[in-house]
Amino acid sequence: MMTTKIEAIFDVAVEPIWEIVTSLNDVKWRSDLSRIEVLKDQKNFIEYTKQGIATRFTITEFKPLMFYAFSMDNDSISGKWTGEFFSLGKHKTRIIFKEEVTAKKIYMRPFVKGYLIKQQKTYIRDLTNYLSRL
Repeated sequence: MMTTKIEAIFDVAVEPIWEIVTSLNDVKWRSDLSRIEVLKDQKNFIEYTKQGIATRFTITEFKPLMFYAFSMDNDSISGKWTGEFFSLGKHKTRIIFKEEVTAKKIYMRPFVKGYLIKQQKTYIRDLTNYLSRL
């Protein structure tokens, strides 16, 4: 299993960051996704990358403005993601996002950590760019 973590501080209140990160309706701000399909129970969803890769997610924990977690699975990996949100005042928020992932194919194991780090950096960059337009 491979574990990665990324932290960031934004000069934005926690509420809009929480809304953006947990929204399953708007993917325009994400440079890596083409769409999200939300399943009937609203706890399961599928993200589709611009390359057509589908990853299934199941929300496992949802504590508004504080903690968000889900499991994830696709043809190549399985694991879990957690997001912690900390209000540092009226207009400042700290986030900590962690992923624990297992490669399903042995030949992919050496590449998983680099892939996860790249994905996390892209996500934070996209979020930063989106928040700068609010």
